[in-house]
Parts: sequence; structure tokens; C-alpha cells
Amino acid sequence: MLTNGTNDDLIELDELAVIVINDMKKSLIPQWELDYPRFNNFEGDVQTKSIYIFKVNDKIVGSCTVLPENDPPYKTINSWIKNNSLVIHRMLVHPDYRKLGIAKAFIDNAVLLCKNGKYESIKIDTHLENYKMRNFLKKNGFIELDYLETIDRLAYELVVEDYL
Repeated sequence: MLTNGTNDDLIELDELAVIVINDMKKSLIPQWELDYPRFNNFEGDVQTKSIYIFKVNDKIVGSCTVLPENDPPYKTINSWIKNNSLVIHRMLVHPDYRKLGIAKAFIDNAVLLCKNGKYESIKIDTHLENYKMRNFLKKNGFIELDYLETIDRLAYELVVEDYL
């Protein structure tokens, strides 16, 4: 079940982050270190009401933050398709719960937020070596656009009107 995250979820979110970060390291994906994303990041997301969690049997198995675009690194490229966008940050899915549609549920939720807020697209970035996320994004209609040099990430965008 997908809901907004609350202060009561912070410890469990932090524990999930450690599990996901360690799994990425096992998969040789150098996207995150053990200092990010962590408790303080999720705490800020809860305060702005921008974090969504996915629970299975009352256990948090995924989270995703969705915010209006306001990222300085995103302003370093000119290849964006749309200007009025939401950005997905810190998408986590527990390794034991992958391939169950949880990440897709987060994308569907972001699309709904776009439509309700009159945003035109969803933007996201990921590490060049994060082949799992890159494949997921391409499979779900995101277009790879450009390299964000200041944060060593690839930029992707999904135009909401093109989303199935």
C-alpha cells in the first residue's frame, strides 16, 4: 500500500536505506554511500510531505520522494524536454521486494501528482553504473537526455502526456 511517510516511519526508512545501499555495493553500483540517503534526508522529506512509502504487511519495503524541480545541477544542461516538472529523489525498494511493481507504483503516483499539479514531466537522475535503475527508467518511458557533470549522473525525463 502506498501512503505518505510520517515521523513514525523515519527509523524504518533509515534501516531500509542501509539495506538498499549495501545491496547496491554488492551489485557494484557506486551510487550511494552509507551517509546518503539517511534519517536526516527522510526527516526533511516528511516535513515537506514529499515522501511516499510502500508497505507490505505493515513493513516499509519502498520509498520515493517527489518534489518540484529546484535542483541546481539540473540547470547545467539544456536538453530537458519540459520546464514545469516534478523530480523523483531517493527511490528505494527492498531487494527482497523487487520486480513486484513497487517502483512502478511510485512512477504512477508521480504521474498522478503531475496531472493534479499541472506539471508536464517527471525528471530523475541516476549513476552511470546503476544499470538496474537505467533499465527500469527506459522500460517505463523515461528518455535518457544528458550527463549532469556536477553530480556525475545521467538525466532522464518522462513527459506525462506520453505515459501509458
